[in-house]
This record gives sequence, C-alpha cells and structure tokens, in this order.
Amino acid sequence: MPPQSAGFRRRDRAFPFPSPSIWPSAFRRRMRGDMEQQKGLDFGPGAEKPKPQRRTCTVSQLTDRLQGVLETEFFDVLVEGEVSNVTMPASGHWYFSLKDSSAQVRAVVWKTAARLIKFKPKDGMKVLVRGAVRVYPPKGEYQIAVEVIEPLGKGSLQQAFEELKAKLEKEGLFAAARKRPLPMLPRRIAVLTSPTGAVIQDILRVVERRYANLEIAIYPARVQGPEAVPDIVRGIRAINRVRGFDVLIVARGGGSLEDLWPFNEELVARALAESKIPTISAVGHETDFTIADFVADVRAATPSAAAEIVVGAKDELGARIEALRRRADGALNIRLARVRARVNALTQHRVFEAERGRIRNQAQRVDDLARRTRTGLLRRVERARERYRRAGERLEAFRWDRQIAQQRMRVATQEGRRAAFARLAGKLDSLSPLAVLGRGYALVFDGSGRLVRDAAEVSVGDPVRIRVQTGALAARVTGKEDV
Repeated sequence: MPPQSAGFRRRDRAFPFPSPSIWPSAFRRRMRGDMEQQKGLDFGPGAEKPKPQRRTCTVSQLTDRLQGVLETEFFDVLVEGEVSNVTMPASGHWYFSLKDSSAQVRAVVWKTAARLIKFKPKDGMKVLVRGAVRVYPPKGEYQIAVEVIEPLGKGSLQQAFEELKAKLEKEGLFAAARKRPLPMLPRRIAVLTSPTGAVIQDILRVVERRYANLEIAIYPARVQGPEAVPDIVRGIRAINRVRGFDVLIVARGGGSLEDLWPFNEELVARALAESKIPTISAVGHETDFTIADFVADVRAATPSAAAEIVVGAKDELGARIEALRRRADGALNIRLARVRARVNALTQHRVFEAERGRIRNQAQRVDDLARRTRTGLLRRVERARERYRRAGERLEAFRWDRQIAQQRMRVATQEGRRAAFARLAGKLDSLSPLAVLGRGYALVFDGSGRLVRDAAEVSVGDPVRIRVQTGALAARVTGKEDV
C-alpha cells in the first residue's frame, strides 16, 4: 500500500545530531578520551589556553561515524525509481540499482525478505521500495536494504499473477492438448474446499437435485490465508492417492485478489497439472480468473456451475437416449405398418384360398378333439368322485370310539403300575440309612472313612467324622463310656 508520493520518515529530535547513545562505539571512545584529557588542563586566570589541535581519523573510523548517522537518520525510507542491473545469485539475495535522470542508489533484498515479495523486479521497471539505509564498509558505499517492493502503475499481486501466468503458459501447462475430457457418467467425485462455507452446500444442493445417486467425498482444506497453499496441495495429492474418483473439484467462493491468491500460487498450479484425476477449477465468481482456472482441465464460473458441469453429462445422455428411443419407436411403427400392409395384400391373393379351406378343416378337427377331451375329463371326474365316496364309507365303518376306549384302558393300567412302583420306592426309602438320620440318629466314621460300629474300633484322641441328616461334623475321641 504505497503512499501518494515518495519520501522518507525521520525521527523527531531537538539536536542536529543523534543522541550519544546511538553513536558508533569508536566515536564514543574518542569523545571520552578527549574529555579525560581536558580534565587535567588548568584554565586559570593566568593560564594560557592551548591551541586547538586537528585530530585525524582512519577510514574505518570515518565510515563508522557515517554509518551511525545514516542508519539512525534513514531507518525507514520510501524511494521511487527505475530498476537496473538486477542480479539474483544462488544465495537467494537480490541486488539491483534504483536510478532516476540524475542519480542512482544501490539496493539489496535479503533472502528472508525476498520470500515475501510476490514478483521479481526486472530492468526498466518503475518501482517504489521501502526499507532502511545501510552502509557497506568494505566498499564505503551506502545501499537500501529493501523490505517491500511495489510496482508503480500495477499492484504487486497483479504483477506476480501475470509473471506466473506467462511462465506456466510458456511451459505448456495451459495448452488445450493436455486438457482431459470429463467422464460421461461419473460415479464418485471429490470436492476440495472449506467444509464450513456455503460453497459445499451449493454443490450438494445441485447434485442432489439433478443426480441424487452420485457419491461425493469432501476433503476439508483452508482456502484463504498463509496456510491455504500447503493445505490445497496436500489435498490434491491425497485425493489422487485414493483410487476410484472420476472428477476432482477445487472450489472456493468469491473474494478479493488477496483472498483468492492461494489459487494463484505456483505450487497449487503444479499440483493441479500433476493430478491424474480430471480437474475442475471453481474459484470465485464468473468474473474472477486464477492460475488454477488456466491449469485445470475445466474452468467453472462458480462452484454451482461446477456441479452442473459434472452432472450435466447425465442429463445430456438421458436426452439423447430419449430422442433415440422416439426415433426407434417411429421407425418400428413405420416398418410394422409396411409389413402389415404387405401381409394383407398377400392374404387376399387367390393362391391362399385353398389353404384357407385346409385351415378351416383343421379348425373343425380341433373342435372335435376338444369335445372328446372334455367328455373324457368328465368321465375321469365321475370315477374320482366314486372312489371318494367309497373311501368315506370305509372311514365311517372305522370306529374311533373303540380305539379311544382301548387307549384309555392301557393308560389306566400304566397308572396302576406307577402307583405300585411309588409304594415300593417308599418302602425302599424307609430302609435307607439316610432315612434313619432324619429321625435324629448319626453315623460315625473313623479317620480312614470306615463306619464305626463298636467303640473299641477307635482310641482316645482319634479323629472321627459324624454324619447327620444335613451335613457332617469333625470331632476327636476324648473318652469312652460303657453302655
């Protein structure tokens, strides 16, 4: 954003020289020495004042003093001039001269500043530079350390746009021969854009209205700001690594030249050129043009237009199919009408009269066969009905009540047997030793698990196990008693 006229800024100060704190170190040392010498002098009433002595300085000291004055006085200047003698060595720094009709000054752009400048200066270009005056002691020259360059009459972004456009066009990236056609019926498309903007909603709305079964994959990316370029490049390359996509749409809404600038970067342009998937550039409005528009296979005026281009192939194919269907129906109807007329003309010929007589005879024979078939079928139906009636009589003779009575007697016999079995089971249960335990008795087992029937089988101190109805007790013999 250059001002209306060239000039420079300077610090406001009350003295014609910079403050001592910013003088060169050598100059400060010399001033301190002079002051110390003056402290030893006696300028009394009768003393004779010494004559002033001229002091010499070296070239380095002079340059040091000039450097202190220039670099503090002209620390931020704006200079307008014509570029000449531009050199750009491998170090990344730029060197050139600024001149007018009567003077020139050297200028340097350090590599760190050159990375932020959108275009490269050329000989004869009118520019406005901003920077600081610096002294180069080895040559005793002063130069401008440039931070910002603006071309006069044309913005730096526009200048950079035209330079990159010319460069890529010369390399053939805009050539129509390398443009690929879009597929007739794409099944999967990838959209690289901001997921929160209105662009993706416009694309989805158009696709849903015209081609609802199209699969869309959205790759979220920043489309504005300093991080947009690496995001876009990564997105294009990532989508190309995934197989199955038929079209890649790179989309962004409208904005200023600065807002759309990520799509004017060389990295984005080359990533689009390297894409193996056919690309559509849908950046900005209809009047906006970016480098991406020239490199992509198809340029869409708006993101919505990009969606219409993708699904437009289906509409065109559908219209072509419908037109071909109507033409085929019309041709078939005409052909059928001609064949029908020819057949009618042939059937009226007398040659076919004898054949008609034979056909009538065959038709009569068919009628006779039909009557005979109908009669035979009726007879078979009557015989089937007779067999059905006899089967019913046999079923009637079969007495279900007798069969049921026999089964009931058999069931009663089984019930008697079950009751007898239950009584025997009860008797057997009453003889079980466990039943005795239920009446309060217990079983005693020695340490080896044998049943103790006599007190003599165990000794005092032996462990015993006592079994009761619901569990067992561990005990030890403490004594014996006679019963």
